[in-house]
Amino acid sequence: MHQFILENDIHVLCVAARTFPTGIMEAFNKLHSIVPGADKRDSYGVSRGSKDGVIYKAATQQLKEGEAEQYGCETFVIKKGTYTGTILKDWKKDEKAIGRTFRELLANPGIDPDGACIEKYMGDDVQCMIRLKDK
Repeated sequence: MHQFILENDIHVLCVAARTFPTGIMEAFNKLHSIVPGADKRDSYGVSRGSKDGVIYKAATQQLKEGEAEQYGCETFVIKKGTYTGTILKDWKKDEKAIGRTFRELLANPGIDPDGACIEKYMGDDVQCMIRLKDK
C-alpha cells in the first residue's frame, strides 16, 4: 500500500446507488445523464458501511457552487489529508479487486473512523484510498 496526500478538499456531486454492488453502474449512468459534461470531469466512487450494508455514491467533481441544487444531486467533500491506498491497473479485468483492496485497507488501525472508501477513476485504472487519522 502507498500513501497519497490530498492538498485540498475535493467537492463532488453524488448520486446514491439503490443497491450495492449491483446498482453502481446505474448510479453512474444517472449521474452522467443529469450533470452536463460529467464524463469530462474527475469521477469518484464514495462508499461507507452502515448498519444496513454498504452505501455507495457515484460522484463527479463539482465545478462551481450551486451545481448540486441545479442538478438535484447530493454533495460530498473528500477531505484533504493523508490517505492509504493503491492504484489498480486495468481494473475492469478483475472488478472484484476493488472490494478485496478496500477490505485490506479497512484493516489498517490508522484509518479515519469518519472517513470513506474513495475510488478515483483514471481511465483504465482506479485509485483506491481511505483517509488516515490526523496526527
